[in-house]
Parts: sequence; C-alpha cells; structure tokens
Amino acid sequence: MPSSVVSKMIYNEETETLRIVYVSGMVYDYKNVPWEVYQAMKTSGSKGTFLNKHIKGNFEFEKVGDQMSED
Repeated sequence: MPSSVVSKMIYNEETETLRIVYVSGMVYDYKNVPWEVYQAMKTSGSKGTFLNKHIKGNFEFEKVGDQMSED
C-alpha cells in the first residue's frame, strides 16, 4: 500500500544513510541508520508512522533539497 507521507526510500549501506523522499517533494538524509532499522521500515505497515516513531528524533538528519515532479 502506498504511503501518504513517504514517496521513496533509498538506503546506502556503505554510509548507513537513509534518504527519504516525502510525498511533498522534500528530500532528507538520515545518518547512521542501521540496516535492520531500514529493513523494519521497509516491511512496516505504515511508513509514515514508523518514520515518526523510530527515525525522526533518533537519527541526525540533513535536508538535501526538494524533488520536482516531472509530469
């Protein structure tokens, strides 16, 4: 089921960076996210709820920009 909050998740295993592209187009990198946490988010029923409970406030983050939609 598509998330109403998270458009896309990209995980870089080498840097343990989880990039979240929000439905709004905002793009954030969350630092030092363990592979297990990424896997748990990937399989969770609600990506937005998981993000709010387990990622936000627990990992350092950086806003990388806005993704423009190409229609």
